[in-house]
Amino acid sequence: MHYQLIGSGKPVVLIHGFGEDSSIWKQQLEFLGSDYQLIIPDLPGTGKTELESVLTMESMAAGIRDILDKEKIGSCILLGHSMGGYISLAFAELFPDRINGLGLLHSSAFADSEAKKETRRKSIEFIKKQGSFPYLEASTPNLFAEENRLSMTGLIRDLVDRHAYMKPATLAAFLEAMMARPDRTQILKKANFPVLFIVGRGDQAVPFTDSMQQVYLPDLSYIYILEKSGHMGMLEETGSFNQALIDFISSTPM
Repeated sequence: MHYQLIGSGKPVVLIHGFGEDSSIWKQQLEFLGSDYQLIIPDLPGTGKTELESVLTMESMAAGIRDILDKEKIGSCILLGHSMGGYISLAFAELFPDRINGLGLLHSSAFADSEAKKETRRKSIEFIKKQGSFPYLEASTPNLFAEENRLSMTGLIRDLVDRHAYMKPATLAAFLEAMMARPDRTQILKKANFPVLFIVGRGDQAVPFTDSMQQVYLPDLSYIYILEKSGHMGMLEETGSFNQALIDFISSTPM
């Protein structure tokens, strides 16, 4: 798994989501890079990382573990956006002694509902027939709060163009892996580390009501609600998003 290693200090892993690569963290890298050691991977099939023959949340969590081993990092704070949060939860289940704090950034510990699985199946069929670019072009605007879509048209177009290199097989593999993931609310209930929740009021991918059912599960939760964001708070409300990250990281012990 290709990754960037930037800065020094408290280790923080930033795991991107579905339909993205590590470039999604550009503004967070600039904000945090001078104070912490940032580990920023490209998941299989994105960036400079080749797609793997078997792709699961657990296999990607093991890939993160391998990076930590390579860099001789014992434990870290894991911050995952959307699918990156699913990977972070799998990591917490598999390697609980390697995690100091967990961030679910527009993410969820719930498994997919049957309705969500059916939506993902339809997406896979669309991608196989039409390709990656048409899929990203159709789906990316819906990741933003409705009131932001017009004003952020240029940004949305840039996201689509920047990630259209992803092969249909990559996007389909991610969708299959997300459908197969189990419910991991027990990880939140048993967490002996703090958990950060960043929630978008207008998030259609991870509904606000679903997030609110989870924030009370850990013993120690940090909850930030972005009132003007959908699923992409790092871009929609960058300042508030970054402040939530630094508040959480700085308060999380090594």
